[in-house]
Amino acid sequence: MTPTLGVGLIGYAFMGAAHSQAWRTAPHFFDLPVRPALTVLAGRDAVRVADAAARLGWSSTETDWRRVLERDDVDLVDVCTPGDTHAEIAIAALEAGKHVLCEKPLANSVAEAEAMADAAARAAARGVRSMVGFTYRRVPAIGLARELVAQGRLGEIRHVRAQYLQDWIADPAAPMSWRLEKDRAGSGALGDIGAHIVDLTQHVTGQRLTGVSAVLETFVEERPLPASAGSLSGVAGRGTGRVTVDDAALFLGRFDGGALATFEATRFALGRKNAIRIEVNGSRGSLAFDFEDMNVLHFHDGDEPAETAGFRRIVVTEPGHPYVGAWWPAGHGLGYEHGFTHQVVDLVTAIGKGEDPTPSFADGLQVQRVLDAVERSAAADSVWTRI
Repeated sequence: MTPTLGVGLIGYAFMGAAHSQAWRTAPHFFDLPVRPALTVLAGRDAVRVADAAARLGWSSTETDWRRVLERDDVDLVDVCTPGDTHAEIAIAALEAGKHVLCEKPLANSVAEAEAMADAAARAAARGVRSMVGFTYRRVPAIGLARELVAQGRLGEIRHVRAQYLQDWIADPAAPMSWRLEKDRAGSGALGDIGAHIVDLTQHVTGQRLTGVSAVLETFVEERPLPASAGSLSGVAGRGTGRVTVDDAALFLGRFDGGALATFEATRFALGRKNAIRIEVNGSRGSLAFDFEDMNVLHFHDGDEPAETAGFRRIVVTEPGHPYVGAWWPAGHGLGYEHGFTHQVVDLVTAIGKGEDPTPSFADGLQVQRVLDAVERSAAADSVWTRI
């Protein structure tokens, strides 16, 4: 009989719902060494968390995350709260002997991320595993891109371009949310979505950023207070609040393999809903990806004759592509939620094998150091800042 992994999820909003679906779905499509059990959902409001648990499939609820850590039927704690609580919850969970999955960015500061990585290293020595949730790594087309780079199909990497473009607060009348408060979110577009493209480019290329030159901008400095909460920004009410994070982040970078990089993260790209665009140019080829067409990878093989060379549109739905074989027949595309399922699969498989999953808290710390260097560069008139 397959052993059970009791999961305690802390937070039930946007990310909590996505993670809940993943925990429910993974064992129905993938052969896992341990079977996740949706044991307990935690949130501060007893009525709302009870309603969420009923909708999302959780067996019980708690209104204090500390009670989750005390439960013998919880083996893993999944942290889906705002960034200002990540360090306290994750460190306490690891010290209690619970495996931890923590949403990105890992923390609100380098110091917090360092403390979390240290706690994770100590816990790993006792067989307790941890992972940070950079979910877009688990998109099959991104997996194929990484394989092509690792196989040398692009040759020496020379250029990396990355954008994460959204427009959900482009309207100045869009109300305040915790994502616009530095004390809770740590940063704005930089940490919320910029962290993803930092991780993705490092993941695909197998290289790390070594320095940056950056600009941050806040276009709308005051917004209406929310009358009610929604999935992201809610509905405007009376009064105003001050935005204390960046609306957009642009920066240049250099990778340790010598490649030059450009990054853009903004929530003001009107008409772009979730455009994560990655392009990598090498000495032998290029690849390009856009999450708004997430089942497709564009690949140019520079070794082909010039008369027939060009970008090839690869529909990444074949059984041999990363993760795809567990799902539908070729040509039947996957969606946003599948990345979270793949995340559960990779985490649970690593736990079952007694291995440390990736991306680790140490990987999350490295991304945090990049974000910190971007902020320091922007505050010093874009001076080149080493990571």
